[in-house]
Amino acid sequence: MKPAARQTMFERLRAGNPNPTTELEYSTPFELLVAVILSAQATDRSVNIATRKLFPVANTPVAILALGDDLAGYVKSIGLYKGKAKNILATCRIILEQHGSEVPRTREALEALPGVGRKTANVVLNTAFGEPTMAVDTHIFRVANRTGLAPGKTVLAVEKKLLKNIPEEFLKDAHHWLILHGRYVCKARKPACPACGIADLCAFRHKTRADS
Repeated sequence: MKPAARQTMFERLRAGNPNPTTELEYSTPFELLVAVILSAQATDRSVNIATRKLFPVANTPVAILALGDDLAGYVKSIGLYKGKAKNILATCRIILEQHGSEVPRTREALEALPGVGRKTANVVLNTAFGEPTMAVDTHIFRVANRTGLAPGKTVLAVEKKLLKNIPEEFLKDAHHWLILHGRYVCKARKPACPACGIADLCAFRHKTRADS
């Protein structure tokens, strides 16, 4: 995709959704961190159902540590909940002991937390702290390759190309635009090409038709 097409692509995405954000429900950086840890291999909807019960009871490192093993009961509807609950408890302990009860704001410190990888760190840095990072999940990986915006064989390669290719004015919100586009328009099995606002800019050769 050429620079002019990239500019047009994000101008259209911005026009359609001027203030994009995550579909995870949260009110503090810590709540977001917990929600993102829970969201691995799970839908945002399932995480929101669980955190609507959890956060009114415990939404700080101290409060969640006080729950102890009872934390698992609040998140048991989410896949891999036992391991995720264990990681969240360990993360709370580190945040209390090493970061003064505050979610750290550097990638290195975030990735040192149990259950937090590069993608999770990028989500927190971007969504909670406004950093121009790119958390490449399956949706963004697909959109980046299909459209020709940032083709790559690995998640890291796509992330680096996205950060290089996306015009600076759009970087802060690009993660949300791309994930939502992949989730609702550029879907894996049946992309909604006839309804896509950037179809004319896209390099995907197997565009679907309205009657397909």
